[in-house]
Amino acid sequence: MSNDVKIGLVGFGMRARSLTKVAHRPGLGAVVSDVFDIDQDAARNAGQELGFPVTAHATLEALLAADIDAVLIVTPDHLHVEHSIAALRAGLAVYLEKPMAISAEQCDQILDEARRSRGRLYLGHNMRHMPFVRAMKEIIDSGAIGEPKVAWCRHFVGHGGDYYFRDWHADRRFSSGLLFQKGAHDIDILHWLMGSYSSRVAAMGQLMVYGDNPRRSVEDVETPWRLDDNPLSAWPPAALRELNPVVDVEDSSMVIMTLDNGTMASYQQCHFSPDYWRSYTIIGTEGRIENIGDVEEGTVINVWNKRHYGYEPADLVVPVHPEPGGHGGADARIMDEFLGFARSGGPVETSPIAARYAVAAAEAATQSLRSGGEPRQVPPARQEDVSYFAD
Repeated sequence: MSNDVKIGLVGFGMRARSLTKVAHRPGLGAVVSDVFDIDQDAARNAGQELGFPVTAHATLEALLAADIDAVLIVTPDHLHVEHSIAALRAGLAVYLEKPMAISAEQCDQILDEARRSRGRLYLGHNMRHMPFVRAMKEIIDSGAIGEPKVAWCRHFVGHGGDYYFRDWHADRRFSSGLLFQKGAHDIDILHWLMGSYSSRVAAMGQLMVYGDNPRRSVEDVETPWRLDDNPLSAWPPAALRELNPVVDVEDSSMVIMTLDNGTMASYQQCHFSPDYWRSYTIIGTEGRIENIGDVEEGTVINVWNKRHYGYEPADLVVPVHPEPGGHGGADARIMDEFLGFARSGGPVETSPIAARYAVAAAEAATQSLRSGGEPRQVPPARQEDVSYFAD
């Protein structure tokens, strides 16, 4: 008899397809057996697209009542609170894709339900499993740069228009803003590397490029570019077609954060950059580190921890090698960890409390940038929730 964890998919979009590639491993630990999506055609066609049989359900309630052990919740962000609470109440192990929700209040509702139901809640912050991030964490923890004091992340979202301005992400009613959808990743990593959460933030941001693009539909052009075409052919950003009818989120944002432990960090995000990667710099009392590249072969971590005049090559260069499984191997690693957590619980690298603070900081920063850069306090998590997940 197989001991595979039986998994149900809640939502069958792009991210669900990626996770299914590493989650479905019949006879080797897990099987994706059931799916629910509000698009019934998508749910019915899931098995054919995935290449193995799944049972499609017409309602979330029907899926949660099926013979499954765990769910992967990969629905649009504004639905996370409803879907995760229902799954926790059903007694299932829950993999909740980041961002946790679109407000700190919604995150607290999810955390409270997990605590009350003694639920197994796991957050899909897969960047904690990216080889380059783990290498940076190991270097910092080794003391190679002394005590970390300041950090920044520059996020060049080269395909931002393709991925985030063609669908619900571009509408703040459903995403709140792209500091949640994309920024939650990096804010969480900045918190993790610096060993503390944001307590106060200030931000500036604008809708600079995609807001005044008049070509929102294919009727106005003879040969519209589509997402399944070569993305490199759509340049400059104004060449994009078929944008979402509503575009009211910022395509460029800059955030300054003061953390609880007195350190500082900044996050800069641009969705019309020609390149697509993240650059982290951490400066400590005895040196600094910086990554060049992130999930591709050739990525390195540069370490400077000797005194220099002007620019000189790094004192130490640490090569980082991506692994199979998507996002440099992070998708496979995070699914391995979740499946072990679904079976028996135990310590994990991701954290529901940390995921909540990433959203809370993103929310405060979004409020700041929409009010002229006014600094905002980040509301702390409830102590009873912190204690539950610490245990």
